[in-house]
Amino acid sequence: MNQIETVRAYLLKLQKEITTACTQVDGGAFVTDRWKKAPDEPLQGEGLTMILEGGKVFERAGCGFSHVAGERLPPSATQSRPDLAGASFEALGVSLVFHPRNPYVPTVHMNVRMISAKPQHGEPVSWFGGGMDLTPYYGFEQDAVHFHGVCKKALGPFGADQYPRFKKWCDEYFYLKHRDEQRGIGGIFFDDFAEGGFANSFALMQSVGDAFLHAYLPILNIRKDICYGEHEREFQLYRRGRYVEFNLVWDRGTHFGLQSGGRTESILMSMPPLASWAYNRTPLPGSPEDDLYRKFLVRKDWI
Repeated sequence: MNQIETVRAYLLKLQKEITTACTQVDGGAFVTDRWKKAPDEPLQGEGLTMILEGGKVFERAGCGFSHVAGERLPPSATQSRPDLAGASFEALGVSLVFHPRNPYVPTVHMNVRMISAKPQHGEPVSWFGGGMDLTPYYGFEQDAVHFHGVCKKALGPFGADQYPRFKKWCDEYFYLKHRDEQRGIGGIFFDDFAEGGFANSFALMQSVGDAFLHAYLPILNIRKDICYGEHEREFQLYRRGRYVEFNLVWDRGTHFGLQSGGRTESILMSMPPLASWAYNRTPLPGSPEDDLYRKFLVRKDWI
């Protein structure tokens, strides 16, 4: 297999492993939606969207694979690579966002991807990106320590500097500038990564993808059966509004998909099924909701 076929095979395997594990936890089945771009569209390619809605544990859980090609990289992909403006490309990846039903279970996001560009002059250029981050509605320090510990372990074989580097990148990326507020407790994030050539950078991406279930499932299993009431549910929906704001205003993945002519339904499957907004809401001092802002929606070293 060539490089793109090798990455594609891994990504499809990863998608199946993750959705199988989540089906076992929830009891509900993922709906499988295979799609293919029409021949007359500027962006060509196909994908496999898998989504579970209205489950016992997951209110909405989407995990999508896509493999697309276009004649011109969109602006969001060339912000740090202006020399590739106008290059044709292939992009493939797995992206997921799980919105749990129980407010005590955090929302989680994970993405691993590869982009291969062919400039008009010169050799093809490939790079990897991705990461995972956790967005709690009610904070638990042991969850944050566990999640970051798994992320650090996944990056350990690639250098002791990678976890601090990618954690900082994640903190800076998943930040709502218009509110001066972190989206959650962070995790790891990397982009434009090609260090050590294809073999090393692909291995790092695989290590991140393979670590996801180890990072999230223990938290999910501990929190999913905690009793909650309307107050906690209402706060969860309010905080989901922040998630929507980030994905639509700041997320480069969303921008890349929409700017390149991607499949809108699959791009926006990261949206929660329900969310709410309130004017100038502030939590009661000393409350668990106040703790979220003061102790968890901050940049700090968890391990």
